[in-house]
Amino acid sequence: MKHYLDAMLIRKFSKSLEAGIDEAGRGCLAGPVVAAAVILPERIQLPGLDDSKKLTEAKRNTLRNLIEKKALAWSVAFVDAGEIDKINILNATFLAMNNAVKALKITPELLLIDGNRFRTKSTIPYECIIGGDAKYRSIAAASILAKTHRDEFMLAMHQKHPQYGWDKNKGYGTIFHRKAISDIGSCDLHRHSFTLIRTQLSLEFGELVK
Repeated sequence: MKHYLDAMLIRKFSKSLEAGIDEAGRGCLAGPVVAAAVILPERIQLPGLDDSKKLTEAKRNTLRNLIEKKALAWSVAFVDAGEIDKINILNATFLAMNNAVKALKITPELLLIDGNRFRTKSTIPYECIIGGDAKYRSIAAASILAKTHRDEFMLAMHQKHPQYGWDKNKGYGTIFHRKAISDIGSCDLHRHSFTLIRTQLSLEFGELVK
């Protein structure tokens, strides 16, 4: 795992209690966008901690259990597809992040946000870090919680809507998922403000078969 840089911000904000913030599901066609906030102890040991996208499902779930047991505080917030359609995905992502921060049982003194944009009405100072889930352990921990909680939700929803293959694609716009929408239509968990069916869908299927 890369060397984490928490000490850089600890020096900048003396003795600050930092919360890592990250989201999952922003680019999906279906399901919620989910944000997590995590405050870790300074000397916590989380073997194999990394950006959730670089980990296997089994490793993410193992780390999720460790993070939830060992964190000083953690929270997860969901914003559903209907709200995403009303306020757009960017605002929904900010809303989920802000709700996750509000749900923490400890108020942080600094927010470390994965990405390059954030909007809040809170007075808590924040830093936006591009690729932060590969640089800061609290953001990496948040990325794991956001991903695993969202995946868990989509697996449960797959039981109600197995035709979309959410057990495999988790709501992302795979060829199979888009073809299912084209064949049988969308459901209430789809983001209707997104482009659910691409005009080149048939061409993509032809390429897949070759």
